[in-house]
Amino acid sequence: MATKFTLNNKPVSLDVDPDMPLLWAVRDEIGLTGSKFGCGAAQCGACTMHVDGQPVRACSTPISAIEGQKVTTIEGLGGKVAQAVQAAWVKHEVAQCGYCQSGQIMSAVALLSDNKKPSDAEIDEAMQGNICRCATYVRIRAAIHDAAKTVRA
Repeated sequence: MATKFTLNNKPVSLDVDPDMPLLWAVRDEIGLTGSKFGCGAAQCGACTMHVDGQPVRACSTPISAIEGQKVTTIEGLGGKVAQAVQAAWVKHEVAQCGYCQSGQIMSAVALLSDNKKPSDAEIDEAMQGNICRCATYVRIRAAIHDAAKTVRA
């Protein structure tokens, strides 16, 4: 039985194993490779996507769990918050190796969509599930504060 959902504002119907992780369905079946495979255990955040606006770890979310929901990947991000975060990422030169960046940006956009003026502690809490092996956490936090100012302006 096919799983039906909306992916980046387009209807999708996938007839795959219901236990297939959302990450593999999107990467292998649909061909959107912006979300990365990191740990496979929902611990690093490289695979982060939004499901109905909330960040989820796509590596551990079965495709059957998203029936009827709206999924957004890094390729589908848009709007004022996403543009502010992406511009701040460039301005603060956040990316080094870049592997974790799509997951980092997805979590940052989710945070700023709900909280336009996060504190350092709120940023740390929202981003704690996203690991950056290059340790650019100081720049990530600065970019989120900068993006928040842009969103509030």
